[in-house]
Amino acid sequence: MFKTTNGLVLRETNYKEADKILTVLTESEGKITVSARGARRKGSRIGASSQLLVFSEMTLFSYKGRWSLNEAGTKELFGGVRSDITLLALGSYFAELLEAVTEEDVPDPQILSLGLNALYALGAGLRPIEIIKAAFEVRLMCLAGFEPLLDCCAGCGRDDLKDPRLDLNGGVIYCGSCGKLSGPAAELCRDSLDALRFITGADPKKVFSFALAGDALKRLAKAAEAYALAHMERGFTTLDFYKSLVLSGDN
Repeated sequence: MFKTTNGLVLRETNYKEADKILTVLTESEGKITVSARGARRKGSRIGASSQLLVFSEMTLFSYKGRWSLNEAGTKELFGGVRSDITLLALGSYFAELLEAVTEEDVPDPQILSLGLNALYALGAGLRPIEIIKAAFEVRLMCLAGFEPLLDCCAGCGRDDLKDPRLDLNGGVIYCGSCGKLSGPAAELCRDSLDALRFITGADPKKVFSFALAGDALKRLAKAAEAYALAHMERGFTTLDFYKSLVLSGDN
């Protein structure tokens, strides 16, 4: 059976002498494992579409529950991401997160769209990378079923919170006067809380369209990353590599 669909490569693994095994997030089939035979040969017609973070129209062949890549035409290479080692590392983290939250053979067009929009925003430099990273992490957690409840303090019910804190495990917000939390929390400020509220409720096409700087941005970035890691219950080597590049100042 042949199937034509659009897909984003989340992972590529060399196999045998010239093949690859791909993890692809597709529009119609969800996350699938795809064999790309001969993709590493010079002049391969599927070589470009078999690279990490490439979005392509793919013609797939299914046999006995296994997919193989028959033909492909690239739709977006995200060249701006590929040309910068720090952006490539961050894009790879995005791909690893997308792989972690999606299920095999379960289509989720909203998650795929978020990933594509985040990569485009990175490559085009539409927003500071800290904003893109934080917005992607938080919105992805929302789409994965971990949307935090940010309307009011879970302790006293006030919506005008002073010294707000995000309960990382519970996904609720507390004000500074509601006692010590039982689990890990991220300290926010009013501006960073407003940004979190925007990210969770914004139109999908506008989720990166906000401004934040200084201490408020640092608090948002820290909270977003901690929230994602808390709910994924694991670390990510791509994130560690990205952070090492940021600390060393490499571009």
